[in-house]
Amino acid sequence: MNSTDPFETIDDFYDFGLEPTVLDGLDAMGFKHPSPVQAAAIPHILEGKDVIACAQTGTGKTAAFVLPVLSELASGEYPDEYVNAVVMAPTRELAQQIDRQIDAFSYFVGGVSAVPIYGGTGGIEWEQQKRALRLGADIIIATPGRLLSHINLNTVDLSRVSFFVLDEADRMLDMGFYEDIIEVYKLLPGDVQTVMFSATMPAKIRKLAKAITKEAVEVNIAISRPPESIDQSVYFCKDDEKMALLINIFKEKNPSKSIVFFGSKDRVKEAYRLLRSHGYQVEQMHSDLDQTERNEVMNSFKSGHTHIIVATDIISRGIDVDDIQLIVNYDVPSDPEDYVHRIGRTSRGTNLGGSAVTIVNQKDKARFIDIEKFLGYNLLRNETPEGFQKVSEDAEPRRPKQHRRKSHNRRRGGNKEATDRSRSDRENRSDRPNPKKRHNKKRRKNDRQLQDRVRDEQHRTTKKQTE
Repeated sequence: MNSTDPFETIDDFYDFGLEPTVLDGLDAMGFKHPSPVQAAAIPHILEGKDVIACAQTGTGKTAAFVLPVLSELASGEYPDEYVNAVVMAPTRELAQQIDRQIDAFSYFVGGVSAVPIYGGTGGIEWEQQKRALRLGADIIIATPGRLLSHINLNTVDLSRVSFFVLDEADRMLDMGFYEDIIEVYKLLPGDVQTVMFSATMPAKIRKLAKAITKEAVEVNIAISRPPESIDQSVYFCKDDEKMALLINIFKEKNPSKSIVFFGSKDRVKEAYRLLRSHGYQVEQMHSDLDQTERNEVMNSFKSGHTHIIVATDIISRGIDVDDIQLIVNYDVPSDPEDYVHRIGRTSRGTNLGGSAVTIVNQKDKARFIDIEKFLGYNLLRNETPEGFQKVSEDAEPRRPKQHRRKSHNRRRGGNKEATDRSRSDRENRSDRPNPKKRHNKKRRKNDRQLQDRVRDEQHRTTKKQTE
């Protein structure tokens, strides 16, 4: 791989030599100056070189591969009846975002079609995907699993693909898609042009790059760090105080759009119920929701009907919402890179000055220390808000402790002296008369006497009748 520095001298999209219809779309959208990753990657992609670009989220990397691919397809030198470009993304949300950007950039580009391919859809959407693939969409934007499903059912032909793009490659590998990517790549022509975008460049990404690229140009824009415009801070508290603290943060900042990240979908569901009980306009986002439900949540969030989304890391990347004011890490992420992606949902585009708050309890401290080491600086420490304890008790009452019985402690190897004493007591009790046993014995004796009287009476009656 060959490293390269950004083309700092390119300050205008007209300097790239893009097709005029693509430039018309950029003018209509108000795009004038390329971002650093666009300035660095677009020339190499237009030259037909394989590219590996390392750039964090929010830097304009989608346009960095969409614009040159659209420009090439707009030249008309590619077959209409075949798939010409495959863009792979880790999640359906990112696939949808890329599809929307392609629609916007290709508004004036005639004859170029794109179709998103992702799971979580019903039978109608599946048939629509099959039909679009059979007719030969120029660009397909696919998640790995759904693309392989079409490949296995022979509903897609990849024999004439010219462009193979991997967006957020590191995330795809984290999700276990390495073998899927390799399987798709083996079905592509030998001269396919491969472009990889990743927020990080660990060893596993370099292994993948070596397997699917040829003499690739490496573009390094910046180490994954949060934008300086994000106001980052932290609260330290006990675990059973977290929800009360979150409510205090909302009262203080009163954001119109906020995302709260949790470590699991079960915690998301619990927080969703609690926040709704406090009157907040909140929705949840996690893997148990189908695609229709996810779309409804995001549309409600974008329109302003929903003010808060509680979510897992499923939306830490790949959502296209520019006016999010507040990000809250309710659970500290295990990877510092995930922290960067989470808080990168704010302070995007023209929305500068967003806030990111992290809530840290005792078990989260080690992870938080790793994040500050990764960032190279300490986050602002917030003071505990006034009236915090009262709100804590109202918001999330503590459950009474469950005291184990002594017998349970004995089974787990409790106090040996107490165990021996208890065993001795049981042995002593076994030698004592049992009142219950005496009562049962007396009852059985009475029953026998009653039976004897009944038999005697029956005998006398029978004898009398005979006489």
